[in-house]
Amino acid sequence: MAGIVLVRDVMSKDVKVVRPDTLVKEVVATMNKFDIGSIIVVQSNRPVGIITERDILQRIVEPCLAPETLRAREVMSSPIVTIPNTASIDEAARIMARKRIKRLLVMEDEKFVGILTFTDIVTQVPNMLGILEELVRPHHRSY
Repeated sequence: MAGIVLVRDVMSKDVKVVRPDTLVKEVVATMNKFDIGSIIVVQSNRPVGIITERDILQRIVEPCLAPETLRAREVMSSPIVTIPNTASIDEAARIMARKRIKRLLVMEDEKFVGILTFTDIVTQVPNMLGILEELVRPHHRSY
């Protein structure tokens, strides 16, 4: 169907990952280095969790724990919510709203291929509005 924006068209493909035994201090350093708000925890090339800025605030900063003593597996959110790369961003937005999350891991068959964020979807809205604007513009026909 023409006009439907798919998850694979707007997802980020260069996703940073860490292992479950990575020190949280290293996780935070990686997130800061690449200016990203989340990082995926993988084991045997399969995603097993996600660490977000909120996870770090709630599970490390607020209880005043030392990030050099904790491992990724101790602060990650799991299980992760996934979506097929062929799904529409409308479907992705509905899942995010229903689950109250801002990130979905994107899968192609059984393989992890990217991440779709709330921001990825929001940046598509102006493009979609531009396309829909054509519907309300008066068309002048030349005979």
